[in-house]
Formats: sequence, C-alpha cells, structure tokens
Amino acid sequence: MQRTPLHADHLALGARMAPFGGWEMPIQYEGILAEHHRTRTAASVFDTCHMGEFRFEGPTAEADLTRLLTMDVAGLRAGRCRYGYLLNESGGVLDDLTCYRAGPDAFMVVVNAGTRDADRNWIRARLSAGTVFSDDSDALGKLDVQGPAARGVTESALGTPVPKLPFFGFADLETRHGPVRVSRTGYTGEFGYELYLAADAVANVWRELVEAGAGPAGLGARDTLRLEMGYPLYGQDLGPDRNPVAAARGMFLRPDADFVGGATVETARTRGVDRYLAGLRLTGRRAARPGDEVKADGAVVGEVTSGSFAPSLGVAVALAYVDDAFTRPGQRLAAGARKPGLDAEVVDLPFYREGTARRKDR
Repeated sequence: MQRTPLHADHLALGARMAPFGGWEMPIQYEGILAEHHRTRTAASVFDTCHMGEFRFEGPTAEADLTRLLTMDVAGLRAGRCRYGYLLNESGGVLDDLTCYRAGPDAFMVVVNAGTRDADRNWIRARLSAGTVFSDDSDALGKLDVQGPAARGVTESALGTPVPKLPFFGFADLETRHGPVRVSRTGYTGEFGYELYLAADAVANVWRELVEAGAGPAGLGARDTLRLEMGYPLYGQDLGPDRNPVAAARGMFLRPDADFVGGATVETARTRGVDRYLAGLRLTGRRAARPGDEVKADGAVVGEVTSGSFAPSLGVAVALAYVDDAFTRPGQRLAAGARKPGLDAEVVDLPFYREGTARRKDR
C-alpha cells in the first residue's frame, strides 16, 4: 500500500483506514453521515494526493491530446479545464480524467490513482517527438476543499485571496506555502476548490484548513456525495468493457470522434447500444449493491454498478446499466439481490439538485 503525505495526520485524527486503488486511504473520521452533511452545508477537506497529475508541453501537445482524449482540447482556453475520457482502440474507457490548459502549449491531465501507471504507459507510447511529457504525481499533492463555506477556509489557509473562478476554471497563485494551482470542478456537487501544491507543503495546508473550519472527510462521504450527483466511479460504473456512449449518452465526446476509439464511439452513437447508465431512486433506505440484478416484471433488464443510501435525500439511490427500453424516467423496476427486489424508479440525474457547485463565484 502506498501512503499519501498526510498518513500520519489521518491516524492522529482517528481515521478509519482502508485500501483504495493501491493506497491506504481514510474512509471516515467522525462518520460518513456527519462528513456528508457538513460538506453540503459548510466545508470539508479531502485528501486526494493519491490522484495522478501528468504534464504535457511543446508544439505538438495539443494535437496529441486531441488525438488521445475525447473532450475538445483545442477549444480549451488558458485557465479552463474539461472532463472526458481516455479510450482504448475498441472504444472502452481506460480512464475518466480532467484536462487543464495552462497556456498555448502547456497542459495538465489529472487521472485516477488506480489507473495512473497504465495511463502513463499508454499515453507515452502514443506521443509525438515534439511533446514533452512528465508524471508529476509524486512531486505534487492535492487537497479538495468542498462545501458552501470553502472560500473562507481556503483563503485563511493559503493566506491570500482566491480569485473569482468560473465553473471548471483555475488559477495559479503564489501563497505563503508556495505555488498553488486552484481549480473549481466540484466532484461533490458543492462549491469548492481543488488545490495542487508541492507534496512537502500539503501537511501544513491540510492542518491550516482544518484549523480554519474545514472538517476532514474520507472516501466514504466522497462516494455518497458523488453518487447523489450521479457521477460515475471508475472501476464500477466505467471501465475498459464500458462504452462511453452507454455511460453518458454522448456527453464528453467531441462530435468529430477523431480520437483513439472514435470509430466504435461513432457506431454506438449512430446505432445506439443495448444498455445505458440510468439513475434509480429506491423507495426505502436499503441500498442495492454493485452486481445486483435489475428486473422488470421478473425479467432481468440491467445490473447495478453503484448503490448507497443518499443522506441528503433520505432514501437509497443507484446507478445501473439498464436495457434501453426501460430507461425512461418514471419506469418502475426492482433492484437488489433479495427477492422480489427493492422497488425502484428511473429518474433523471442528478439525484440531488440543491448543490452549490455551479453557483456564481462571489
């Protein structure tokens, strides 16, 4: 198990630790429900130092990333970022990631921890000679400050004002802790920031954030928060055997499909696929689990990939790949391992609609 620079801090705070993507990570501190609700109403800080950060520079960087990634890299302005996919040749999802544009020929791509090594090897083998690539993951730390009160605690910890940022915007700041890249993408569905900084500065910033009022939160609350927003998790809802058209009905895919795996994607867009990722709202608190069958009138029509009690809603929710004929909102289904299954209804995503992530920065 690898450990982040904050491992000792987690233990000192009494965190319950568990393996995640090859890392020993905090699952919870005071409890998932408390950490979930604090993120929705105030501010929490998450250790995300396990994520990977790749840098690309040079005159061919834009063209290479355009060929390798599904989002519109060429259309990115400096100071903005976009979410998309890295696909294999057959259109399966190798990773979901975010691409940041720092300048005309300078980019950063943030990848998942468990796929970092495979992503690096796949990408390196397909870069042009004019593109300079570096894996900066070990040198950088990452903290996510999430919640409506994120601005105040972040400015207190960094000792400098944070500029107004648009949703999926970022800025590079000089702070008393050194250079910090601050972005605003809101994986939890709430207003907040991602802080990228030197690994040896992470512990001090973490402690100052906690002292300023950002309660530490673990991966348990991170999962319930992201599921309420209907965001897929790599390794459960996304993977090499999943087509991105099935996962998001064509979102985060350029129209031209001129990227690795694009031919399969274009076929899927044109002809459709058998099953699409759908949101299920259950009638009670008991959750369906990954791998559980989804049924309609006793016939299997899908499979659950993520499921949990949704603290903000008071009921359980799930993501499931469901036969296309049963994905319309209002469709009544049954999900779960026990017979006859848990009553569920197909609903539009996100499940939770009161999040502050897209609010105007002020």
